[in-house]
Amino acid sequence: MTFSIVAREPDAGLYGIAIASSSPAVGARCAHVRAGVGAVASQNITDPSLGPAVLNLLSGGADAKSALEVSLSTNPHRDYRQILAIGQTGTPAIFSGKRALGTVGSASGNHSAAAGNLLSNPDVPAAMVNAFESATNDFGARLLAALRAGATSGGEAGPVHSAGLLVVRDVSWPIIDLRVDWHDTDPIAQLAQIWTIYAPQVEDYVARALQPERAPRFGVAGDP
Repeated sequence: MTFSIVAREPDAGLYGIAIASSSPAVGARCAHVRAGVGAVASQNITDPSLGPAVLNLLSGGADAKSALEVSLSTNPHRDYRQILAIGQTGTPAIFSGKRALGTVGSASGNHSAAAGNLLSNPDVPAAMVNAFESATNDFGARLLAALRAGATSGGEAGPVHSAGLLVVRDVSWPIIDLRVDWHDTDPIAQLAQIWTIYAPQVEDYVARALQPERAPRFGVAGDP
C-alpha cells in the first residue's frame, strides 16, 4: 500500500524521503528524518516507533544495516514491517518482512534506496532509484522525480491517495515538510504543484528563523 524513497546528498548534509500510498496521511505516519543523522521510512503495516528507533541507532554510530537488524531483533511483529534506512555514509538498507503485503520490491543506489508493497510490479523501486540518481536538479526536485517515476512505472496495484516530501539539513527542523493527506485522483501531482510554490521560498524560511532582520519580506497585504 506504499512506495517510497530515502536519500541523502552528502556534500550538502541533506536527508529526505518522498512517499506515496493508497492510505491517508502517509507522510505523517511513515516518514522519519533527523538532521545530521539520516532518513527512515517505516511502512507496510506501519509501526511509527521504528523510525525514531532506527534513527537513534544511526545517531549512535551504527550503519544502516546494523540499525535495522538491532531495531527489529526484539520486535515481535517484524514480519509485518517494511523499513528503509540511510545514514550519513555507507550503503542504505532495506527490510521487507515475510508478511509484507502483495507484490514487494526494493532497490538501492549510491545515495538512495526505494521499496514498496502492494505494487503493480516489483520494478517500481528500481525506477525510483534510477530517477533520483540520474537527476541533476535540486534535492527536493530529485525526490519528487523519483516519486513520479515510481508512479509512472506502475506504482501501487490500486489508486494512490496520499503523498509526502520531507527533507532535513543543518538546522533542527525540517526545511521541507509537504504533504497531501488525501486526494481522490492524483496526490503526487498535487504534491508537485505545492512544491513549485514552496521551493523558491525554502531558503527564505530558513533565513527568517536564523536571521529575521535580514530575511526577505513576505510580500502579503500588511507586510511593512
